[in-house]
Amino acid sequence: MFLSYSLFFSCALLAQENKNLPDKVHHAEPLYNDLVRDLGARKGEKEFNLGADIKRTSLKDDFGYLMEYEFAPIDRLGLEVETDFAYAKSRIANVPSTNQLERLRLSSQYSFYVSKKNATTLAVGYTQIFNFVNGGTAFNPFFIAAKNWQRHWHTLIYTGPEIAYQYATSKTALNWQVNTSFHYTVPNTDHFVGVEINQEISSEGIHTVLHPQIKLGLSNKLAIGMAVGLPIGGAENRLSSFLRIIYQL
Repeated sequence: MFLSYSLFFSCALLAQENKNLPDKVHHAEPLYNDLVRDLGARKGEKEFNLGADIKRTSLKDDFGYLMEYEFAPIDRLGLEVETDFAYAKSRIANVPSTNQLERLRLSSQYSFYVSKKNATTLAVGYTQIFNFVNGGTAFNPFFIAAKNWQRHWHTLIYTGPEIAYQYATSKTALNWQVNTSFHYTVPNTDHFVGVEINQEISSEGIHTVLHPQIKLGLSNKLAIGMAVGLPIGGAENRLSSFLRIIYQL
């Protein structure tokens, strides 16, 4: 009898907790230009990421590394701290290789519209970037719109200006970022395949890179993602590769 009552109250408590959870729509999150936190984040969610970006040119091999910690202190608000490291291995004689802390990023993101009925989430956010190599900072407000189609098809757009300021010259440069993504999630898994289209619009023109990608959910906490960078037009036509390890805390 006691066991029956205990089971009943446990189920009732769990049902009440689930009822009180805010709505959240699962959207496939792009791997290369990822989000601060899941759209519609719930209080207490935490995640740690490691990433590596490799690009080879005729002059040097560039290796970029990142570490991210993201969490949701309250429902629908995500915060993130990211550090970017850069290692450049020179291919030219008498030119030394370099290894340095490149950037620090502090970001916030708030999902102001979450609709399960329409399978849509809208969010706004802001990133402050501290550039230790060039001696400057950048201001990056952004807007996100995500929509699911037929449950397993996902689309997302992430866009906003990046205003870069250099301390030494007191000069300001404006770039506009437009990142769109299309993904298909494999039913009953955390796997997906898709593509990101990353565009940067500046006074020098439009620079576009395609990032075909795949994500494999290894467990309910651990996932790994891989992408290939394919530049479209412009002077830079070297391929790159990107790896991301995602761990839910």
